[in-house]
Parts: sequence; C-alpha cells; structure tokens
Amino acid sequence: MKAMTLTAYGADAPFVSADLDRPNASNGHVVVRVHATSINTIDTMIKAMGSDLPLSPALPAVLGMDFAGVIEEIGDGVEGYAVGDEVYGCAGGLADLQGALAEYMLADARLIAHKPKSLSMREAAAIPLVGITAYEGLERAGVGPDQKVLVQGGAGGVGHLAIQLARHLGATVSATGTGDVHMAAIKAFGATPIDFMKEKIGDYVASHTAGKGFDMIFDAVGGANMTNSFEAAALNAQMVSTVALLEIDLTPAHFKGLSLHVVFMLLPMLHDHQRQKHGEILAKLAQIVDSGAMKPMLDEQRFGLQDVGAAYARLTSGQAIGKVVVEI
Repeated sequence: MKAMTLTAYGADAPFVSADLDRPNASNGHVVVRVHATSINTIDTMIKAMGSDLPLSPALPAVLGMDFAGVIEEIGDGVEGYAVGDEVYGCAGGLADLQGALAEYMLADARLIAHKPKSLSMREAAAIPLVGITAYEGLERAGVGPDQKVLVQGGAGGVGHLAIQLARHLGATVSATGTGDVHMAAIKAFGATPIDFMKEKIGDYVASHTAGKGFDMIFDAVGGANMTNSFEAAALNAQMVSTVALLEIDLTPAHFKGLSLHVVFMLLPMLHDHQRQKHGEILAKLAQIVDSGAMKPMLDEQRFGLQDVGAAYARLTSGQAIGKVVVEI
C-alpha cells in the first residue's frame, strides 16, 4: 500500500512516500480502506517534537489519528460490522498504532463506529478526535437544559462542535473568538459570539448572565486562558479544559467552588483503557449529525495524500478556518 511516512521528526521534516505491507485483520480489529483523514493539533505536535512526546511513534512513522473509510477485512471476535461498511474513528497515529496517512490501516473495532449517513467521507473524517473530546467534556460536566454555557475558542476544531452539542443538550451557548470570520462562524453554529479582544470579561458576564457567571465553561483554548475562564464562571460552576499543561494558581477556582474536568481523549488508545467508550460516543455523534443537530466545519483548501506536508503547514499557519482534511 502507499503511505506517507516520517523518517525523522522536526517541524521541517518532510513526509516521504513509501510502499508498505498492507495490514491483515487481527483479533478484535478490522482493516479499513482509508478515504480521508483530518489533521489535529496533536498530529502537528508529534511531528515537531517527536521523542520529546511520550506518545510519538517510533520512526519510520505513519501519522494520522482520525479517519473515515470502508471496511475491507474483519478479524475474529468482531461483531456488528461487515465488509463494505462505511466507518469512522480515531484509532492510530501514535505509540505503536499505525496512522491513517496510508491507503489501509488496522483499527481496533472498539474505537470505530458506522459513519454518519448524511456526511461525505471528507466530512466524517473531521469529527472523531474533536467530537469525542467535545462530547466527553460536556458529558462529564453534566450540561443540560436551562444552563448557560461559555465555549472558549468557539471557532476551533473542538469548540465549534462543543457549541452545537451543548445546544443539542438544551443549553444556551455563548462563545469567544476574535475577528469577523470567527464571529460569523460562531453565530452560524447557534451561539452568541463574544470578541475577547473587544469585550472585557466582566462586561460579557454582566450582559449574558446578569453578572452571575456561566454555569459551565468549555475551555478549548486552555493554558493561561484558564484564569479568564475562572473569572467568567458562576459559583459552583463546572469547567472543562482540553489544554491543562501548565502550573496555575487555583485560588480563584477555590473561592468559587469550581469543578475542573481535564479531557485527554487519547488515553483509551494509549493505555487500552475503556476503548469501547469511544466507539459508543462516535455512534451517538453519528445519530446527532444525522438528526441535523451537528455538522463539522471544513477548511476550504483540499489536499491529497501526496500533499500532506502542505496540509500540515496549512494547519500550523493558523490560517485554516475549519478542519484540515487529507483525501486518500
């Protein structure tokens, strides 16, 4: 099979075309003919940092976590799937798991689900990692009707799906971003847009929550921005962070009695821990998508397998609006 591999790590390391052996289905796994894969920030971090990240694959490496494709072969012990089924998932591209930047990949059947019928392969490939992250965060925070939710980074990969899922769960949603493009996107997803470069936290807390603060904050920006989320939170609010890699003063969180949930969705893949949970979430997301309540936003530029270097550059440039997808 054709694959794009890395023979060295580094921000400028090139992807190299290679002919690799097609995987064979093993117990509990399926072989998928990959039609599309989306690029996530963690993919670019692995490429740039290599062995500095404990989850990076050994070289030569085939990256790519998200995929949509068609099942070509089924291993022993797999139920609920047949050859020819269209599926999607997040099942490789780290540690010892081959990724989706190839014509075929081996996927643990617990990490996949039937893809949404209403989406193309390109669209479906944009959902798994960010969709699971958004769903898990909202589920752990117990979001429901009559709650006021703030999504930090509402035009981002996780953020734009978190908006739609929170609205699907009955919440009233506001979201931060900056600039006309982000504001228009956030509004289109059904949230009230907040330009964090123009509006002070106290002002939008006053105007959107009558000064009480938000019941739940989904912080997809993370890092130092968490202090802004603490300020915008209501007493006893729930807060989700997807980027908690820092030392931070929790004093404001203490005096508001906040609950902090850190979502690191790669744990099931890395540790073979409750992998079936990801398959279950993907099945639920497919139902939500097909009901018309959620749809991914894709960047306008299109890339093929041989263009993967340009696709990674597009994401790291910060110019992409929506998920960057490689079609195979």
